[in-house]
Amino acid sequence: MSIQLGSNKTCLVTGGAGFLGSHLCEELLERGHDVICLDNLFTGTRRNIEHLLDHPRFEFQRHDVTFPLYIEVDEIYNFACPASPVHYQHDPVQTTKTSVHGAINMLGLAKRVKAKILQASTSEVYGDPQVHPQPEDYWGHVNPIGYRSCYDEGKRCAETLFFDYHRQHKLRIKVMRIFNTYGPRMHPNDGRVVSNFIVQALTGQPITLYGDGSQTRSFGYVDDLITGALKLMDSADDITGPINIGNPVETTVKALAEKVIQMTGSHSEIVYRPLPHDDPLQRCPDITRAKTLLDWQPTIALEQGLSKTINYFDKLLSANATKPKSTSAA
Repeated sequence: MSIQLGSNKTCLVTGGAGFLGSHLCEELLERGHDVICLDNLFTGTRRNIEHLLDHPRFEFQRHDVTFPLYIEVDEIYNFACPASPVHYQHDPVQTTKTSVHGAINMLGLAKRVKAKILQASTSEVYGDPQVHPQPEDYWGHVNPIGYRSCYDEGKRCAETLFFDYHRQHKLRIKVMRIFNTYGPRMHPNDGRVVSNFIVQALTGQPITLYGDGSQTRSFGYVDDLITGALKLMDSADDITGPINIGNPVETTVKALAEKVIQMTGSHSEIVYRPLPHDDPLQRCPDITRAKTLLDWQPTIALEQGLSKTINYFDKLLSANATKPKSTSAA
């Protein structure tokens, strides 16, 4: 990513030790800002921010956003929430609390210190869409009582809170709707297709496809996503969003599996499993707003991004395989 130095700010990144949050922390430091990384380490990990811990402008705080926070900051990037079905369905009540109580606490902090605040929302607010591709003015087709509802409806409620704080308290808000994003520092066991397929291919396990593999996703590389988030935060105050940040190039899940097998040189076979509850059959962003208002569009092609991600997981799996096993005293 290109570095664009600006005036020094103190930036709070919730979920900062996670996949996306750690990349955001890194880029904010590159731009000369002070960064407070907040994470309860449920899905985030110290490994993601280990290279930042000694940085003089970086501070890590272990904290859960469902509890209030009292600090002084200029900008807040609210990325805290488990984002994969495996993790957000593990404790669905806590997932909803993280989205809703977390939003209330971060909006309250922003109101107190007059900070600008960005919400990392999600394409899941569109549910299993009946409009394709999905523009921001589409209200969605979401099951409010299903297995994915803790995440889908939690994020929808968070958006409601952001816009009510904007209307009621004149808070400076930014809402980005993130579509499927992949790249280094993804959790190897998060259940998302890119990490699943790469880990399975590299370890010679069968590639697990849910449904017949014809469902589509739009995969955006993490660097493009972070650039979009920063462009949105830096935009004029009247650009509140929501704005889709994602790759408009659609790919079937089966085609992704075949590409990963080919790029890894794996001999893994593809096996089919039933489609999970409420799994969307199509997902693709309309990024007209992002292009027009932010001058943003993705620049990293799927094959280029997959190559970097495969390399990351190959090194991670090799390092884990060579770690000595702990022994207990006799």
